[in-house]
Amino acid sequence: MCTAASFKMGGHFFGRTLDNDVSYGEEVVISPRNFKLWRGGGEHYAVMGMATVKEGLPLYYDGMNEKGLCMAGLNFIGFAGYSAPREGRVNLAQYELIPYILSTCATVAEAIRALEEVNLTDEAFSPEMPAAQLHWMISDGQCDIVAECTDGKMHIYADEAGVLTNNPPFDMQMFNLNNYMSLSAGRANNNFCPSLGLSEYGFGMGAIGLPGDFSSQSRFVRAAFIRNNYVPRDGEDGRTSLFHILGGVSVPHGCCRSGEGWAHSLYTCCMDGVKGAYSYTTYGDPSPHSLTFGDCNPDGNRLLRKKIIL
Repeated sequence: MCTAASFKMGGHFFGRTLDNDVSYGEEVVISPRNFKLWRGGGEHYAVMGMATVKEGLPLYYDGMNEKGLCMAGLNFIGFAGYSAPREGRVNLAQYELIPYILSTCATVAEAIRALEEVNLTDEAFSPEMPAAQLHWMISDGQCDIVAECTDGKMHIYADEAGVLTNNPPFDMQMFNLNNYMSLSAGRANNNFCPSLGLSEYGFGMGAIGLPGDFSSQSRFVRAAFIRNNYVPRDGEDGRTSLFHILGGVSVPHGCCRSGEGWAHSLYTCCMDGVKGAYSYTTYGDPSPHSLTFGDCNPDGNRLLRKKIIL
């Protein structure tokens, strides 16, 4: 369970919620230009984002690079399908995709060209960490795309809604929005039966029917509605706006049973692609905390790591 969204307001803002019932030791990690992020990588763009560090390697959940390109991986369980290595392709393990794209691409256009050459394999990071079933949202402030690998084939979609959740595949999520095209942030119209003299009795009735549950398909509809109708208050900055948008799909503890625990929004992040800042809030601490690329030596070869308290 996760939701990602982009927002453009005097800059480029991109972020996500991570909804889970367990933490894996998440940290905000900056990988400078000379830290080897993936097996074929040499010097590259600096990358910053949320990760679990294993054997000295950051396994990024999401992140941005110093050029402002942003990317997040979200669960895509039951649909993601990788393949064996292929001759003549850029063969990457699933956990290498975010580092590969963010370390080598400056724009979505470059990311698309790179993705067209990628073959994702199901190689596990370790016996205890099998390949995660994910799909990805990528944004540069000019356009948003979604990348999904099913049956060993990469599919790339233009994301005009500017959001992503989990299942089903993205094209089905977009088609489902047709069922909600009558919803409005404005006043409700009496289309039921004009002769009955029906009328509004409060604000917000134009959006009656907007899903309120926490399933991935419902969160997609709700996130798309909020993101595409959101109007910032006077003086509001883009980071605040994006946190409000994602707040509309956050999952409270105790409302979504997952296995033996409760799935909830462990953290919410916002990446400022212009300022090169990564901000986050956690379930236990709603105050934003931030890191920037200026907090480390961009030409170094050692990770800058900041543990978060959930």
